[in-house]
Amino acid sequence: MRRRRATALPLQCPPSVAPLSVAPLSVALLLAPLLVTGCTGEPAGALDLKVGGSFGARPTIVFPDGKPAAGLQVDELAAGKGERLATDDVAIVQYTAHVWDGRDNRLVDSSFNRGTPAAFPVGELLPGLERALRGRRVGSRVIAAIPPEDGFGANPPQGIGTKEELFYVVDILGAHHKGVSVKAAGGTIAGVRVGGGAWPALAVPATPPPARFTAKVLAKGNGRKTQAGQLVVTQYEGALWSRRRVFDATWTTGRPKAFKLGDGSVIKAWDKALVGVPVGSRVLMVVPPAYGYGPGGHPAYGIKGSDTLVFVVDVIAAY
Repeated sequence: MRRRRATALPLQCPPSVAPLSVAPLSVALLLAPLLVTGCTGEPAGALDLKVGGSFGARPTIVFPDGKPAAGLQVDELAAGKGERLATDDVAIVQYTAHVWDGRDNRLVDSSFNRGTPAAFPVGELLPGLERALRGRRVGSRVIAAIPPEDGFGANPPQGIGTKEELFYVVDILGAHHKGVSVKAAGGTIAGVRVGGGAWPALAVPATPPPARFTAKVLAKGNGRKTQAGQLVVTQYEGALWSRRRVFDATWTTGRPKAFKLGDGSVIKAWDKALVGVPVGSRVLMVVPPAYGYGPGGHPAYGIKGSDTLVFVVDVIAAY
């Protein structure tokens, strides 16, 4: 969960954990990237340009003279062999986005500039991006030229004109489906109980909360340990101790959310409890205000500055 920039929610995080901090332009473009698989110096088929670099690495792009042809144009430079992306999946991608104007073709966003891949919620992307991305396989590199009518339309983010065409190169690193879960056993900590199974519902006792931060790995996964600076894909549920009320849960919709760990993007509790945990683990934590949103709380989620929070988190993947 992200902090709101000191205490903000994640783009796809529980309200109790602060979401990753992403500049407005990055957030907007996050919902407008395209697929691409690794190719070096290969012409882009129907698109008269060249994209170089290996899959997963920052691409080099040589634009032709003049403006692109009208209409949405998509080309798959290399086809992956992994799972296909479907609506409600979360795609983990590396991407680069330019304005293709036939002049400087300026770079406007890139996951490489933030040091971690990005998470794209399939089904909530720009129209052109949806058409380019859905159905592609993990391991693919796709490029797309997106005209304004298939992009941001009349309301683009700051830095992009209403008539400017976008060009994306996207490498699909992973796909995480709706309903994915660790499906581990339940457990208890400080009187808080968590049921087992795919949706580990929280039960908070009607007693005063403990003053200290506490975390427990209820089930230890078999994957690699997470590291600070990684993008971690999670399912989670968060509750307010004082009112014993759930304020956010990815399991409600089934779609996982991803957050960057170890750089202050999420609340202190998540960095402390989730860094170094093997992928596939389920973690339960009790979070006093100093490890959550602090004195300001998080009004949008009904969190007061004095509220102790409780989280159960499934660590699905790390990139």
